[in-house]
Amino acid sequence: MKVFSKEEEGKVKEIIKKALEEDKVNEDYTTLWCVPKDKRIKAEIVVKQDGVICGLWVTEMVFKMVSSNIEFKCLKKDGDKVKRFERVATIKGSAANILRAERTALNFLQRLSGIASLTAKFVERVKPFKAKILDTRKTTPGLRILEKYAVRTGGGENHRKDLKEMVLLKDNHIAVAGGIEKAVDNLLKNKDRNIDIEVEVKTLDELRIVLKKGIKRILLDNMSTEDLKEAVKITEGRALLEASGGVDLSNVAEIAETGVDFISVGKITHSAPALDISLEIVSKG
Repeated sequence: MKVFSKEEEGKVKEIIKKALEEDKVNEDYTTLWCVPKDKRIKAEIVVKQDGVICGLWVTEMVFKMVSSNIEFKCLKKDGDKVKRFERVATIKGSAANILRAERTALNFLQRLSGIASLTAKFVERVKPFKAKILDTRKTTPGLRILEKYAVRTGGGENHRKDLKEMVLLKDNHIAVAGGIEKAVDNLLKNKDRNIDIEVEVKTLDELRIVLKKGIKRILLDNMSTEDLKEAVKITEGRALLEASGGVDLSNVAEIAETGVDFISVGKITHSAPALDISLEIVSKG
């Protein structure tokens, strides 16, 4: 399954390579000392709870990087909803190679499926409204490219992938610059290339200031639902509005109902529980 460009695929391979090196797969003495070299097995990857599967192609890459002779067959595709005890892939090959790759492969699959599953729950809650669920840069260091892919797989959308991609003027920038008006003026004065700009505001008064400056995307930080509704009225479609802060499954629909365009949710990456998935041997020989 091709989901990334060649350059991005290269980055994913580097991530997997580092993970395999971290696990010292070539020095797995447990396997080296007790598993016959010529022993072949068939195994299945089984999910132990309902969710959305994500990262099957990454899992396959892990096994193939340990041994190109391992046969990996997907029974599901990324983005599929899966039920408890459902099989998502089969694996055939050298028992030693499969066992060496098992933990690293499952770590990726469990993590990415957990993010996709949690994202899907948020997306489902806001379906009656126009708001889109966004991720943030609150990702595991080194894994952002994969975790943001998992968000997309769960039906969410990606915010900026790094600091270069988009300008986001936040509270600490504003405090250092001496206030929101000065911060925005400095930003507009020094801008020297075509990059999208978003400005964070904490109050409706700050919103009015930013709108007068012509900013077309505004982040409404930790506002009450009443203030969010008022912000939508004040803006009158002149800018895209993103609600952020304190968002969870219990209040996301209420936030979406205010009429904002986006809702950013840090916890879909930084706090997503791993989906319970295991590898089970079904044939020895």
